[in-house]
Amino acid sequence: MPGVPATPPELCLIAEPIHPEGERILRAAGIAVRHAAAPDLAAAPQDLADATAVIVRDALPAAAIDAAPRLAVIANHGTGTDAVDVAHATALGIPVVYTPASNVQAVAEHAVMLMLAVARRAVAADRAVRTAEPGYRTRQETLSLHGKTLAVLGFGQTGSRVARMAAGLGMRVLVWSPRTDPQEAARAGAQWLAGLDEALAQADVVSLHRPLRPDTRHTLDARTLALLKPTAIVVNTSRGGLIDEAALAGRLRAGALFGAGLDVFETEPLPPSSPLAGLDNVVLTPHVAGSTQDALFETASQCARQIVDVLAGRRPEWLVRPEVWERRRRAGGTAD
Repeated sequence: MPGVPATPPELCLIAEPIHPEGERILRAAGIAVRHAAAPDLAAAPQDLADATAVIVRDALPAAAIDAAPRLAVIANHGTGTDAVDVAHATALGIPVVYTPASNVQAVAEHAVMLMLAVARRAVAADRAVRTAEPGYRTRQETLSLHGKTLAVLGFGQTGSRVARMAAGLGMRVLVWSPRTDPQEAARAGAQWLAGLDEALAQADVVSLHRPLRPDTRHTLDARTLALLKPTAIVVNTSRGGLIDEAALAGRLRAGALFGAGLDVFETEPLPPSSPLAGLDNVVLTPHVAGSTQDALFETASQCARQIVDVLAGRRPEWLVRPEVWERRRRAGGTAD
């Protein structure tokens, strides 16, 4: 109609690369796609100015959300949403969707891989082959996981899968998770314990699967790490802030732990100056536990489908704060 400005097209801003299937789904629904100039959207708020949707794999603070007046949905590429200011988005009526089931199998497999890699000194063995290190076979010290005790801290979808995989390796599995029904642990072939200290004292391997909140930060600190056996292994594929890294590095350096396998860190990427980077009894991976091609396909697809649903007025499958739906902001910045 003459004199009436055209409604800008719906636009999804992608903060970091995702599997192409996600972009295909968005474009097929008539949603334009643009990649951010840098993954840190807080440093480039101009990228968000005309976005009606955004897919993030890292931080989205309140300031970045405020820079997007047309934003109608935020899609968190993964399970943990602690890097997104969900409370601020909810206050503005912006639904935050996530993908709680897309990569749990990949993360669980990675956790078990780290256990095995640490126990069998896989990195050192690989290096010995590549450098033709003489005598490595006769002086290497490794562990078998069969018959050992695994303590799973946090028993959501990932933790429960790790428990089942570990049981398949012949491990005894303990579960400490304040919000878990003991019967859930029993169904996974595990024993639920009421106390963290008791679980750590018995553990040969500890695998962390808790969300990061103020009450879970540094679940493993100087005190709790001291409860572990000197032959114990620590594995973390959840959130780096669950471990006091300085305390962990100190015990590893002193030989008070056998080793650690870490995919997540308090500061990411891990600074080269971190004491963890210089330890031979640590296996480090760069936050890739959930990044198999299969998992990336599913995560990107779920993000895209939920964005399409929200922009079409359909309730998405996984809302972080379901209460926002009835008072959600419409694309273009208007609220119901």
